[in-house]
Amino acid sequence: MKIKDRLALYFTLISTITLLCVLSAIYFTFNKVMESEFFDRLTDRTMVTAKLYLQADEISNEALNKVRAQYLEKLNGEVIRIYNDRNSAAFIGDAKQFWTNETINKVREAGKIRFKHGDRQAVGIFYKDNQGNFVILASAIDKSTETRINKLLNVMIGVFIVIFIGLLLSGRWIAKRILSPLDVFIDQVKLIKSNNLHFRVKEGTNHDEITLLAQNFNNLMEHLEHSFILQKTFVANASHELRTPVTRMIIGAEISLSKDRLKEDYKKALQSVLEDAEKLENIITALFNLAQADLEYSSSLAQQIRIDELIWQLQAEWNQRKGPNKLTVEMKNLPMTDDSPLIITANPTLLQIALDNIIGNAFKFSDDQQVSCLLEITEEGLTLTISDQGVGIAQDKLSDIFKPFYSSSHKVEHSGNGMGLYMANKIINLFKGKITVTSVIDQGTVFHIRF
Repeated sequence: MKIKDRLALYFTLISTITLLCVLSAIYFTFNKVMESEFFDRLTDRTMVTAKLYLQADEISNEALNKVRAQYLEKLNGEVIRIYNDRNSAAFIGDAKQFWTNETINKVREAGKIRFKHGDRQAVGIFYKDNQGNFVILASAIDKSTETRINKLLNVMIGVFIVIFIGLLLSGRWIAKRILSPLDVFIDQVKLIKSNNLHFRVKEGTNHDEITLLAQNFNNLMEHLEHSFILQKTFVANASHELRTPVTRMIIGAEISLSKDRLKEDYKKALQSVLEDAEKLENIITALFNLAQADLEYSSSLAQQIRIDELIWQLQAEWNQRKGPNKLTVEMKNLPMTDDSPLIITANPTLLQIALDNIIGNAFKFSDDQQVSCLLEITEEGLTLTISDQGVGIAQDKLSDIFKPFYSSSHKVEHSGNGMGLYMANKIINLFKGKITVTSVIDQGTVFHIRF
């Protein structure tokens, strides 16, 4: 059964049960009220009977006839009896006993009782008079109440049927209306194939559970897209990138071994093999780091990092590697007391890999000239600017530098595996950062990283 059908069914059942309880309460309340009113009428009959028959000697015949005409219109199946001290019927022509001595004595003891006798309602009172002590019992069948109750029951049944149908239809309409975004979500999910993993479902603006489901699904699709891109890129390009240095090594070795050569020729051949082996190692290391970065994408435990401390650490490492003052660091607008603006949530290892790749790229494309790093706190957040004095990048190539296995230079000294900036961009985006680049040919390149 579909969710919308279950919702409609549950809504209808709950509403129907509530309606039944309300209608039942009205029915039984009305029944009790009418029963109580009829008991009151019977009580009045017993009092009027006492006045008419026991005190008739104290009023005129004209007044007696008037009271009889006004109050003694017979009720349905009415029976009235007056019993004397001997529990015998008195005053009324019909001397049938009707009630037992047990009932009469109960009235005499209690003074006043109300009870049901089959389909009859009865009232009994104990009345003291100068002629003696009497018990007056009156009973009748409340046909009018029974008729009203039956009419009320028929009306309630009709109202119940109409409301039940209305609840069922409205429940389906409400369920369909509420779950309509889910239908849209399902239809959009069906459109996702292996060739369009970039597709994202609409998240909507209701901020409800369906919106939350869409957001989580889009996050999942983003992870899958990254993994799929990695796999596809590796399958499409890694074999070529790995085969090139291996092929060069094999060819160089075969040429060297094809005939006897001088010692210097063997050294050159071995140097070439060594260079190709180092390049092969770099490619394998980059692929391994990239795979590890994707693994960390979902499993790493991020922590609080002070970005200024990481920058000072990078400066020390790069200056030790390249020489004193090769990497200069400047910091602006840093807080004097509150260090919270300097803290970001990230994996320190991955973040260092990303910054190392950018700094290493700057040194490579500037032929180891000085590289500058500026850390600044602005209203928009934390900004890190890394600039070099290298060859620069053409404007039409700026959009491609973050693609895997892409190299913007064909010079041997600037060649690389094309994975560094791709990894840097991937890691920075992972930690909610944004990286942009500006460049001028023969003047240098500037990377802007904002958290």
